[in-house]
Order: sequence, then structure tokens, then C-alpha cells
Amino acid sequence: MKFFALLPSFSLALVLIWHSTGFQVACIHATASAKTQAVSTGTWGGDHVILEVTKGGAEVEFDCGHGRITQPVTPDRKGNFDLSGTFSAEHGGPVRDNENDSASQARYTGHTDGKTMTLTVVLEKEKLGPFTLAYDRRPNLMKCR
Repeated sequence: MKFFALLPSFSLALVLIWHSTGFQVACIHATASAKTQAVSTGTWGGDHVILEVTKGGAEVEFDCGHGRITQPVTPDRKGNFDLSGTFSAEHGGPVRDNENDSASQARYTGHTDGKTMTLTVVLEKEKLGPFTLAYDRRPNLMKCR
């Protein structure tokens, strides 16, 4: 008889444990499945750089160079990114008719909080930056002479 008297208390305890565990599992699942969001499309400007972000990547222009990020600009959960692209150095003066745009492979690395961004271009033998950019800010470019 004592067993049946304890049954309601035991059932209540099981229900409480199940609900609390289910809630924790649901929270863990929601956190694990949270998607990273792409960087806002549009203009990101800073000193010596402008980044025009689109859904598929970005165009970047520097004082004496330009490049392209060839994949969506989507940082990880901490706001860091490491993206492939190209970079072409420029020079002052006119561009000759027979001059080729010699694009090199580049990595665009950095961090964003959604409003500001640091950006570094990693080339085979050198790094450019870091540059500090802000969303919807006009750039301050000084094209090479």
C-alpha cells in the first residue's frame, strides 16, 4: 500500500525532470542550429578602403589596388571570417592599352560585429592592413599617383 501512496509524488518528480531536461535539450538544439548571418549588403567604408558587399561576395577598392571576394561574406558565430578572393595591385599614371590586370589569389580575413569591421588582405608574401571599416560610411580613398 505504501508504494501506491508514493506513486503520485514519484510521477510528479518524473514529469518535472522530463520537462526540465526537455527544456535544456531544446535550448542546446536552438543554440547549435543558430545560423550565422551574412554581413549586411551595401557599402562598408574606411580610411584607404571601400568594400561593396553583395549577396554573392564583395568588391573591394584600395588606394592602389582592387580585389574581389568570391563567396558570400558570412562570418562565424564569433564574427570572424576568412574568405577567398583576388587582389590586383595598381599604379599611378595612365593604364597602357596592352596592360593586363594581373589578379593574385588572396585571403580576406577579419572580424565584424555587424556595424564595424576589421579587414586584412593576405597575399602570398605580404599582408595589407588591418583596415577599419564601418557600415554605410563613405570611404577615404587617395588613389595612387
